Amino acid sequence: MHRALYHPRQGYYSSGRCAIGKTGDYFTNVSIGPVFGQLLAAQFAEIWERLGKIDNFVIVEQGAHDGQFACDVLEFLKKHAPEFFEVLRYRIVEPFPILRDRQSLTLKPFQERIEYHDSLRPFAGVHFSNELLDAMPVRLIRGGVEKMVDVQDTNFVFVECPLLEGNAVSNQSALDWVDCVAANLQRGYVIAIDYGRVGDEREGSAQVRAGHRILDSPFEQIGHADITMHVDWSTIAERAQANGLRVAGFTDQHHFLTGILSELWRPGSPAFAWLRRGMPEPPPGDWGQSPLPGSPKMKRELQTLLHPEMLGRAFQVLALEKNVGPDASRLAGFEFAKSLMNMPGLS
Repeated sequence: MHRALYHPRQGYYSSGRCAIGKTGDYFTNVSIGPVFGQLLAAQFAEIWERLGKIDNFVIVEQGAHDGQFACDVLEFLKKHAPEFFEVLRYRIVEPFPILRDRQSLTLKPFQERIEYHDSLRPFAGVHFSNELLDAMPVRLIRGGVEKMVDVQDTNFVFVECPLLEGNAVSNQSALDWVDCVAANLQRGYVIAIDYGRVGDEREGSAQVRAGHRILDSPFEQIGHADITMHVDWSTIAERAQANGLRVAGFTDQHHFLTGILSELWRPGSPAFAWLRRGMPEPPPGDWGQSPLPGSPKMKRELQTLLHPEMLGRAFQVLALEKNVGPDASRLAGFEFAKSLMNMPGLS
């Protein structure tokens, strides 16, 4: 999985062959349109306020693809939160030159706000990722047996091997990532959006996708197809807590984005009071689309992001926090989080 996705020249992501959108291999929240970035920008603004409007606030993004999410966020904040925009730095962690070049082109209007790094560095603010964890290499382990890769004739094949006792960690790459983020986050939040499982739903199988089709095997179209695995949210949360992070929220994308929309215009809500001052009042019956343009296109984007049978239930959102304070209230995105989602450390 690591070689197929991240080989310096032939990897699906590192070579730049990853194609997202209608003419690509799959859709993401970002490819639906700018409304996703605009709503997350509002959530970032609330976090900045919660941290005391610090003047060294950094938004860190990993898995930025072509930079469109960052562009959507920065455009929104420049227009609606200029005070925040003036003090923030947007840091993209990108080890692959071809993707960094694409990001630089997309983000040229904001080049004074952008930093590029090969790896994580210390920061205060928020770390954001969208569909990053599902593409981290995994081991296929089930029932004390591990699937390994072998070659027969000229073909790759799976072979089953007994699992050595005490060596049953399937998502070590994701756990190492948690360690790294926790070590570099000085104060603030981590927000990860992805599709995954919790509790007894941990076991899953790899998904291979190309041209909006699910392929039968990861050995089809190697280097030209996406390979992903459902995120094991429970072990991610457990590792985060072991590193001194606190679970600040967990819910599905429908409830997360609905929470942000609701708080933007709920009468008396303090969450976005300062942000609302620079926005027009929503028209009667508009449950949150404003200050986003109320066009039919924008409404279709929201439907795709929120509808339970589209992306609303397919994705989950995990928030972690560090050094925010013991009395920190719930972020707007988790206002409607359901407690029935059994996440360790989350009441």
